[in-house]
Amino acid sequence: MELQQAIDFRDECDELYRVLSRLDEATLDQPTQFKAWTINDVVAHLHFWNVMADMSMTDEKRFLAVLADIIPAFARDGGHMKYTWDWLDGLRGSELVKRWHAYVQEMSARFAEADPKRRLKWAGPDMSVRSSITARQMETWAHGQEVYDTLGEDCRNSDRIKNIAVLGVNTFGWTFANRNEDPPGAAPYLRLSAPSGAVWEWNEPSGDSKIEGDAVEFCQVVTQTRSIGDTSLELTGPAASRWMEIAQCFAGPPEEPPAVGARRKL
Repeated sequence: MELQQAIDFRDECDELYRVLSRLDEATLDQPTQFKAWTINDVVAHLHFWNVMADMSMTDEKRFLAVLADIIPAFARDGGHMKYTWDWLDGLRGSELVKRWHAYVQEMSARFAEADPKRRLKWAGPDMSVRSSITARQMETWAHGQEVYDTLGEDCRNSDRIKNIAVLGVNTFGWTFANRNEDPPGAAPYLRLSAPSGAVWEWNEPSGDSKIEGDAVEFCQVVTQTRSIGDTSLELTGPAASRWMEIAQCFAGPPEEPPAVGARRKL
């Protein structure tokens, strides 16, 4: 049986490609609201780390060698984006979009047939095949938000974003530990409305500690593509409130969520 998360990753990329494939070169160089990255930067970043995730499964020795080369490069001027553009060696614009999308098809097919429990090396802790490809879907969806926002469009979401919501739920404790904070209580009860209208629930029901609302907005908050103040999520209790102030479902040092109004559809 094919790994569903690999199919969801491919479908997420296909949805973003539907938008990217119609953009001209000038629009692809348009800056977004994320660190002034251009849409080209977004595609370059997604493609590079897709290749790295794939390499971690198909050629671990080479992956570790490239990773060792990347880490010191991050500390130099331009950081990882300069390294990424050097690696791309002139590939950009519509040709980069096509290469990114073609590689997604190849990569997703390999992950779909892999053992979902197999452990893979990564820049952070080792991950399972299932977690690795889920993280790639999350990155695609999250960075896709800046593309959609810049173009003044809405993403056509589906219930495959449940994978991203699960990542958000599973990183409750890590979000606090990453900041050397103790959570002000147990993980709150979540009741979220899926794009299909289904209701998704996590944790023990509680009237004193809960988050209720739209699953898309929850995913936007945990991926730091929206401030909690720009959503209609209803928060009850200190654990819910503090979590949504600092939520971070992606690896790396603590990042500050966007300020109210800083990330929005233009």
